Amino acid sequence: MKRRNFLSLSGTLALSPITGKLAKAANPGDTEPGIRDGMRKKNKIAGYTPGELLEQYHSFLFEDFLPFMEKHVIDHDLGGFLWNTDRSGKNITTNKRTWYDGRGIWVYSFLYNNLKQDPSYLETAGKTVDFVLKINPGRKALWPSSYTRDGRETKDFPQDIYGDLFIAEGLAEYSEASRDPNFRVMAKEILLKCIDRYDRKDFSYVVDYGPVAPAIPAPRILGHWMVLLRTSYCLLSHGPDKEAENIMKRCIDALMNFHNNPAYDLFNEVLNHDLSRPEGPFSQFVYAGHVIETLWMIMYEAVRIRDRKLFDSAAEKFKRHVEVAWDDVYGGVFRSLDNVDNNVWKVDKVLWEQAEVLIGTLYMIEHTGDPWAYEWFEKMYRYVIETYPLKKYGYSLWNIDGDRKATFKKEGTRIENYHHPRHLMLNILSLERIIRAGGKVISF
Repeated sequence: MKRRNFLSLSGTLALSPITGKLAKAANPGDTEPGIRDGMRKKNKIAGYTPGELLEQYHSFLFEDFLPFMEKHVIDHDLGGFLWNTDRSGKNITTNKRTWYDGRGIWVYSFLYNNLKQDPSYLETAGKTVDFVLKINPGRKALWPSSYTRDGRETKDFPQDIYGDLFIAEGLAEYSEASRDPNFRVMAKEILLKCIDRYDRKDFSYVVDYGPVAPAIPAPRILGHWMVLLRTSYCLLSHGPDKEAENIMKRCIDALMNFHNNPAYDLFNEVLNHDLSRPEGPFSQFVYAGHVIETLWMIMYEAVRIRDRKLFDSAAEKFKRHVEVAWDDVYGGVFRSLDNVDNNVWKVDKVLWEQAEVLIGTLYMIEHTGDPWAYEWFEKMYRYVIETYPLKKYGYSLWNIDGDRKATFKKEGTRIENYHHPRHLMLNILSLERIIRAGGKVISF
């Protein structure tokens, strides 16, 4: 696939070349309540034709994100990603993390497999694979969470199964890119190691939660099911595997049938080890960002296995959480509802959660044509494009977090190398499928 040049877009919601913000609609009627039917009739998404929207996504990925990574973040000599980098591209330290290296392997392997078979993408993934395998702790231990540029452990962050699962996801995708099945075997071994550890009664995990809450022995965490599910999906998208299928089914059962709290129809982040609901503060804790992210993943799996009932169920829960998390005052979605009954939120705005909404709504447009999805994709796309790209401040990339108003701060200490490019790549592929289908809903 050839990279397209970014076009100066005309039409309903053109981007200002100066501010990078969405201009006001040329046709006022397009922002009235009847907008959803109008969009469907005109085959437009957020006021753009799918081709126009695709051009913007290509620009964000190929002209902004990837060049910055190439110049400032990728360790071309040793492999890995220098995540501790500021907005100008200065490496604050040269330390690395398992999270970012595993995720980076997946991003560049997926990019190579699905968007453009550029040898440099495969080389970036391959050098990082070589690097992380040199510090492989073995079949039973977890990877170190952080390390120096040359791989000496720093212990700056606690170990957890997230890091190993990101390595596994990366290896599963790299196996396809490199045409080497041995990496698929490694990925599966790591997945099984993590689920075995997750099932142990002495499994330990400290939940990132504001209110004081008693520790839960060997807790079941929605975020863990999410990454177990995603790693399984990555394996299964490249071929059948009975054990990965069983893990996938188990994750979906736990998420849809246990984490969903019928008292208020929202998913709790934390359950007891036996999947019963804990008493106390955790019974009120809904980490909306994780839920929204997980539910689009379940929609993707539903399409893979052609289960329309599962897709519709996940889509309805997705709608519910997006609407509940939406900030009616400033726009965007809040990530964490610490207490449902008292309506206590963490009101910071993180880019990754906004991206999950854009992935899920566009996938619903692709496979159902749901008017709700058209409406909410536009709401979120307007908010994101007006808020997060840093071009108007003289920088590359997008802001990754901020307060409720997403107030710009010049200082930055971390480069986000996973959720942002994943959003761009998945939505590029969705838009290409939509274009090939001529705007018609893509059936299962």
